[in-house]
Amino acid sequence: MPNTDKPKILVVNDDAASLLALTSLLDQWAEESHYEVLSARSGQDALRQVLRHDFAVILLDVNMPGMDGFETAEAIHQRPRSADIPIIFVTAFLADEIDRLKAYQRGAADFLFTPVIPQVLRAKVQVFVALATKNEQLKRQAEKLSQRTTELTATNKRLVREMEERRAAERKSSAKDEFLAMLGHELRNPLSAISSASSLLGMPGAGAESVSRARLIIQRQTQHLSRIVDDLLDLSRAMSGKILLSRKRIDIGPLVSSCLDTFRATGRTAGYQLDSRINAGWVDGDPTRLEQIATNLIDNALKYTPGGGQIEIAVDSVGEDVVLTVRDSGVGIPPDLLPQVFDVFVQGSISIDRSQGGLGIGLSLVRRLVELHGGSVSATSGGSGKGSTFEIRLPRAEPTAAIDAPASTVAAAAKPTVLLIEDNDDGREMMATMLGSYGYPVLQARDGLEGVRLACAELPGVALVDIGLPGIDGYEVARRLRQHPDTADIRLIALTGYGLAEDQRRVLEAGFDLHLVKPVDLVTLLQQLAEPANA
Repeated sequence: MPNTDKPKILVVNDDAASLLALTSLLDQWAEESHYEVLSARSGQDALRQVLRHDFAVILLDVNMPGMDGFETAEAIHQRPRSADIPIIFVTAFLADEIDRLKAYQRGAADFLFTPVIPQVLRAKVQVFVALATKNEQLKRQAEKLSQRTTELTATNKRLVREMEERRAAERKSSAKDEFLAMLGHELRNPLSAISSASSLLGMPGAGAESVSRARLIIQRQTQHLSRIVDDLLDLSRAMSGKILLSRKRIDIGPLVSSCLDTFRATGRTAGYQLDSRINAGWVDGDPTRLEQIATNLIDNALKYTPGGGQIEIAVDSVGEDVVLTVRDSGVGIPPDLLPQVFDVFVQGSISIDRSQGGLGIGLSLVRRLVELHGGSVSATSGGSGKGSTFEIRLPRAEPTAAIDAPASTVAAAAKPTVLLIEDNDDGREMMATMLGSYGYPVLQARDGLEGVRLACAELPGVALVDIGLPGIDGYEVARRLRQHPDTADIRLIALTGYGLAEDQRRVLEAGFDLHLVKPVDLVTLLQQLAEPANA
């Protein structure tokens, strides 16, 4: 099998004797000069060879029947692949200047006259073989260089990507570290206040005023801790897609007004110029989550606006959207932070203004909740010290017809007996004490089996059941009470630290009427206890 790496020479001649003579001469030097010799008997045969092989040089007879040498040369050089193959015309007569011009126009590189002088033939052929060899070497070097360049380019792109990923990971890690440090700070502050206030309550010389103030501090700081935990849990649920919306047709105008009233009642708006323009805005949404959105935006405005500043809240219907706008004259948002203001951990690392405390995850939670409602959120600011504006857009819904609730003619019923099933002694005692102070008779059980026994014996109106109980858990307590005919109608309320949608589903499937997450807001619990047993 011929060596395909060697340069090839094509000899074209219609005369068999002449063809044999030329190929024989060339074959003598082929091994030494490292080339391969092929032959063709006509112009058409030569074209077929050119289609199959690359040639260092072609020795082409001028006088051939049918397609002569000039026509064959022209056809060879018309094909892009063979356009640059050098051609040496072989002729039996001394060509005049006109013939030479014609030959050169057809792509001739040189002439050989018969009878061929072997030394001349060898010298001419070796020039083109050497040139082809050098071209092939250059081509391979270029291919290797191109391949190396491609490899280096790919390596460079990979290194750049890895560096960018590493920088992004380092930024995220740094932001998380700063966030966790701030979380520790925010948790220690209220815990320290609670610890100090608790110590004060135990001091024998503490006056009534000091005790009252200590109790208020404990209550306020406990609520603060509860808000921190709620924000963290809600953000985690929203980011993992585990928040399920309980949608209903609702006008968010009164909802936003109620949020403002709450801030006014707690004194948060004191010292601010508060302007509101609340119009009707009907949406399909979860009232609890919509209230959370509005509360976080208003809280954010109060937190980052110095006393005496101006805060504007507006609800409007614009086209197909209901727009909630909260604008403040506070510290503003730097341009480099503005695109990231809704990202998790970003505010913890930037720390715009820590005078009011907080983790800065409220805006991240707002964005997640708004997106769950099919809406959008945006922030604008003129820069540091120039205030900021947050705008929520939610898809507008058609308003519902107002239904007047019939006036209640039933007198307030006696408060039901409450069975409290809780294994945490301190938590059970405090809950029992609070309920007792509001006039509720309270039974206590410290595990599930004792709770079922008490329920069957005393038949309370309501049972507040912790889920994580020793013996049998809260789910099994609910199933047993529902299966027993004497306790099947007891109103069952689950009190648990687990607040995911899956936890709520399991609670309701077990037979509970309601699922409340610890720490339970006392007002909410009292409202639920006031509901009729079969509400």
